[in-house]
Amino acid sequence: MSSDRTFSLFAVASVFLGTSFVAIKIGVAEIPPVLFAALRFDIGGLLLLGLVAVVYDDWLPQTRSDVLAILASGVFVVAINNALLFVGQQGTTSGAAAVMYSLLPLLSPLFAVALLRDERVSWVGAVGILLGLVGVLVIVQPTPAMLHSGAEGQALIAVAAVSIALGSVLMRRAEPNLATLPLSAWAFLFGALCIHGGSLALGESTAIAWTPKLLAAVAYVGVLGTGVAYAAYFLLIERAGPIRANLTAYAVPAVATLTGWLVLDETVTETTGLGFVIILFGFAVLQREQVVAAFARVDERFGGRVVYERYDGYESYDASPVDHGGSDD
Repeated sequence: MSSDRTFSLFAVASVFLGTSFVAIKIGVAEIPPVLFAALRFDIGGLLLLGLVAVVYDDWLPQTRSDVLAILASGVFVVAINNALLFVGQQGTTSGAAAVMYSLLPLLSPLFAVALLRDERVSWVGAVGILLGLVGVLVIVQPTPAMLHSGAEGQALIAVAAVSIALGSVLMRRAEPNLATLPLSAWAFLFGALCIHGGSLALGESTAIAWTPKLLAAVAYVGVLGTGVAYAAYFLLIERAGPIRANLTAYAVPAVATLTGWLVLDETVTETTGLGFVIILFGFAVLQREQVVAAFARVDERFGGRVVYERYDGYESYDASPVDHGGSDD
């Protein structure tokens, strides 16, 4: 697995999910929250499905495993997660919501150990996960008053974190044959259908006064904050596994905080940058094998010869000078 591609997917998912929070904040002032959650996946799903229908020869689900993966991701990652997240954010502060959602990377290993054979976390990996949590706490700096207010909203967000952690593991367990992007598109649309059902059950109004600002906010969340961000997230699950993919829950609050500062003139302290660095360091610790491989490739480009071996679940690297065929004399 390419470490460059893994970090790129992590960055894309984190940046576009994080920056979409500003657009979501604009949108929920005019659109009922569950309906807004459904609209984002209507847009993202239709755009992504149109793309994969052109690019992929096999873009329709063919096997039972494909259907199970679509159901798992559509119900748990898309529908339950987003409906509860959007509603929960109405009743609590963004900082408290970030802390509750940061339960996600801690929950993923528990489901992975129970449901997946190839997903285990070493003590070093556990350190990486905990470093990410420390980074979030440094950024948010929750106070007792913050955590005691809006308990109902925080509970909903905690359940959302449980849902996405379970869904990401179930999706990996299904072992679908369908490529990740077509699978994502179908999961988006199935999830959107479920969320629309929830919106109707709640009696949310569909009478919306569309303005250019609101249209721009919905378009941003649907295209970049969903179509691009969630597709990158699903690809990250495929390449790095659900435990590592769910570390995006640590990076998103940092990006959202910086975006709020740039766009909405919200206050940012000096510790925001420190927290973001800690989060990235935690991800690097968890992805340490790929980081070592990246440094090995750099060594090779500058004249070293890298020998990479994998045996019995362990990895080793040996860098030595390249023999160009010349004499040592």
